[in-house]
Amino acid sequence: MQTQFSTGEIISLRKETRGCEHVIHLNNAGAGLMPDIVTNAVTDYIQLEATIGGYEAAALKAEDIRGFYTAAAALINARPSNIAFTSSATDAYTRALSSIPFVAGDVILTSNDDFISNQIQFLSLQKRFGIKIARVRNAPEGGVDLEDLERQLKALRPKLVSITHIPTNSGLVQPVEEIGDIVRQYDTWYLLDACQSIGQMPLDVTTLQCDFLSVTCRKFLRGPRGTGFLYVSDRALQAGLEPLFIDMRGAEWIEKDEYRQRADATRFEDWEFAYAQVLGTRYALEYCRQVGEGRIWQRVKSLAAHLRRELAEIPGVNVLDRGPELGGLVTFTMEGGDPVKLVDQFRQQKINVVPSYRGFAVIDFDEKQVQWALRASPHYYNTADELDEFISKVKQM
Repeated sequence: MQTQFSTGEIISLRKETRGCEHVIHLNNAGAGLMPDIVTNAVTDYIQLEATIGGYEAAALKAEDIRGFYTAAAALINARPSNIAFTSSATDAYTRALSSIPFVAGDVILTSNDDFISNQIQFLSLQKRFGIKIARVRNAPEGGVDLEDLERQLKALRPKLVSITHIPTNSGLVQPVEEIGDIVRQYDTWYLLDACQSIGQMPLDVTTLQCDFLSVTCRKFLRGPRGTGFLYVSDRALQAGLEPLFIDMRGAEWIEKDEYRQRADATRFEDWEFAYAQVLGTRYALEYCRQVGEGRIWQRVKSLAAHLRRELAEIPGVNVLDRGPELGGLVTFTMEGGDPVKLVDQFRQQKINVVPSYRGFAVIDFDEKQVQWALRASPHYYNTADELDEFISKVKQM
């Protein structure tokens, strides 16, 4: 099987992505450039709604829309019945978190590098319900210390283990398969946040062994904003887990004081969807599989490693990423720089990067003794020439 992208393939992929004509897009960890097939699917559907009506358009395109579930399931080696469409990874994550039957004194075991919104939600649960938060220490080389994970699982017997696969503020890739092997030996629910990893690398829920996988589609999957999905395992479905605020799509009202939940993962959905976004997401998922997740992962790692090497050679630049395995998020500081002004200067030169702040990752940034960082996140359609131009601009600044 071919693993490398040829020059011709990259040219073709860029021709299918109109944004490549206008910017050097190094903000794929924020929102990837949509391929034209995705953009056209969304805009064509909006035109259809405007022409015949919203409900009528959904009825006409029902079969195409159902294809989203097949495409999402195929990407992570699941079944369509395990997939729920959501508006974002945080939306998916919150629905999963709300389904866990916490009582006062229950423990959530997480990492120092879990996503900011997840950490805030844990603190909210602590304040409202009296749950306890424990964090697995990091290994010296970065990432979850697997021995400490097992020690805390054994000692604390947590109700939930939550891990973010790739943090938003760092290139760290957590050893999630090893984590899954350990967690599955204990009676606990396991929620994996794949917001930054989906579309960047291959994911298989049978090897990840998670009960829930929360996903966004706007980043490395290159789907529309306002889209995500949640994988719900058969174990979680059979246990009757359901979101706290279950919707008329997720349940049937059968008696005055009784409802019956749906049998599959649609119990985690709401009745109202932006169906144009669902359809666009389907095409983004299929496009990703057509390009090849394994090939994407190898190219993203290669481009990011090139960036780190070159940036580390520039005086005054401090590359912050650390861990036994690093992915496509490259974070760094520039001595004496102001993040807002730097991002604006790059944008004026049609280069897209974003700032990250201490408040996004308090534990990690305090450990690294920084208040902010810039984040550059290349994708497979970026070229070496684009990266070299970005590096040249950093040197000039």
